[in-house]
Amino acid sequence: MKKWILGILVLLLGAGAVGWFTLDQDQRNLIATMPTDRNVLFWSVEQRDAAFRALDAIPLLAQARVIEAGDTVYPLPAGAPLPIEMDVDAYMKHQRTAGLVIVQDGKIALEKYGLGFGAEGKWTSFSVAKSLTSTMVGAAVKDGYIKSLDDKVTVYIKGLKGSAYDDVTVRQLLTMTSGVKWNEDYTDPASDVAKFNDYKAQPGEDITVAYMKTLPREAPAGTKWVYKTGETNLIGVLVSEATGKDLGEYLSEKVWAPFGMEQDATWLLGSSGHEISGCCVQASTRDFARFGLFILGGAVAGGTKIVGDDWLAMATTKQADIGVTGRGYGFQWWTNDDGSFAAQGIFGQGIFIDPARKLVIASNSDWPTATDPQGVGAEREAFYRSVQAAVDRATAGSPR
Repeated sequence: MKKWILGILVLLLGAGAVGWFTLDQDQRNLIATMPTDRNVLFWSVEQRDAAFRALDAIPLLAQARVIEAGDTVYPLPAGAPLPIEMDVDAYMKHQRTAGLVIVQDGKIALEKYGLGFGAEGKWTSFSVAKSLTSTMVGAAVKDGYIKSLDDKVTVYIKGLKGSAYDDVTVRQLLTMTSGVKWNEDYTDPASDVAKFNDYKAQPGEDITVAYMKTLPREAPAGTKWVYKTGETNLIGVLVSEATGKDLGEYLSEKVWAPFGMEQDATWLLGSSGHEISGCCVQASTRDFARFGLFILGGAVAGGTKIVGDDWLAMATTKQADIGVTGRGYGFQWWTNDDGSFAAQGIFGQGIFIDPARKLVIASNSDWPTATDPQGVGAEREAFYRSVQAAVDRATAGSPR
């Protein structure tokens, strides 16, 4: 998909109206609605529909680093359909879902696509990438690059010295309890999350470090949870500084190639050339599901466990209170008291994992708004519960 989009853009720029008439109507509609500015949060629904499947092919955005897949593919065989009582087609239409893959006990129980998207396409992850980034911290600890989660962040990111992050540990960065002030309001053009990627860093300085070191402290480190995409970007910088490797390269080395992802993925880069670690991995819905299976299987890739024995138990259970009954925040994972947990991104991206039911649900969508906890967000939670109930019914009815 992205290759023909980029090719068509070049064609149109070089050949003018002549190239336009060589396209079918769907291709014309897609190109006609491509965004012309960088501010994803304020694109129209039509612009997002067009762009979310091709962020790494839009010239106005940053470049992307390839996350290379390997020579073998982790199989996803078809399994028996689950007796889901919700109307899945109606659910997907209301959610504006592009891809939905449900894997139970290692087999695909359901796979459906919408919005003109398909199994071969790649959709952007938004904050689902946060959970991939935190997993690379686990790998860096196991590999000895990061000595302790209780090390100060400035041990690894020298550029933060003298800032509010002097008092913050790696663990507090992972749990978003740094106490550093941050505004994640997706509707506010003046919020930190809306403007920090466009901050002008000094030559040779990482843009994330440059912006984050200007922020003031609002609470003692470790005492207050606030969701901060900028801090996940710092986590990615920390991993790269500690390992001496690009984040996408490290993800390919530890997970993407040895586990058996089907396609290369890409990771958007910020203006100073580092992966935007809190966002923007482009991958197929099947490969997002495979990442869920990788975590479900104990983070084993190519026969090797890439994180320490205690990592997943910490990462995927409540480490910080978020003020919501039954829920919490781990190491860049949203946690539930029933033992399930999820990676979540704005506009409806998600990987839901329920170890007790051997269940992974990967979904990519374009919600009408970035977040809607009482609307489509609550509907998605209800869908997860419906799938869990379907697994329980199917398990109860299976022969013993």
